[in-house]
Amino acid sequence: MGLLKNIFGRSSTIEKQIEKLYVQMYRRRGFSFCKARDNVRTMLEQAKKDAQKEGTGNLPQNFGDILLEREATDEKIKSMLAKLMKDGVTDKDIKLWWNMQDLERRMIQQEDFMSRFALFLKLREDGLDEKEAAKGVAKRFLIFGDPDDTTLGSGEDRPLPYELKDRINI
Repeated sequence: MGLLKNIFGRSSTIEKQIEKLYVQMYRRRGFSFCKARDNVRTMLEQAKKDAQKEGTGNLPQNFGDILLEREATDEKIKSMLAKLMKDGVTDKDIKLWWNMQDLERRMIQQEDFMSRFALFLKLREDGLDEKEAAKGVAKRFLIFGDPDDTTLGSGEDRPLPYELKDRINI
């Protein structure tokens, strides 16, 4: 938890590690160092704003373990986890996702959004209208998020829980 102590102030150790990792990733995609660094810093700032807005910046690093421990005694947590497990999420998935630093989770979400948005813009440039471009994105990318959010799709096309992302990527 100490790594994120400065999440809303100067750069923390975790921020620096994340910035280095994502800059390298964007460089491998052909971005200049400056463009990669600027993109990553913008993403980090958005992730920190989201964390501040949602009050999650100081979640303990073992939050997944805590959720699983409290599942037996806390009805709210039990209900949340039951819904995830209905979609195939396992205890291991919960630990892997929720034991990450909040900023790490948010950067994964930011990168997911940026990749989908870049494809959407490319498809629009290629002449597709918004609906066709959105369908094209949905065909090429799994959508992760809140499975109850039907704005991006419903039924089998609804978002998958982020807790499944690592296992699906593997």
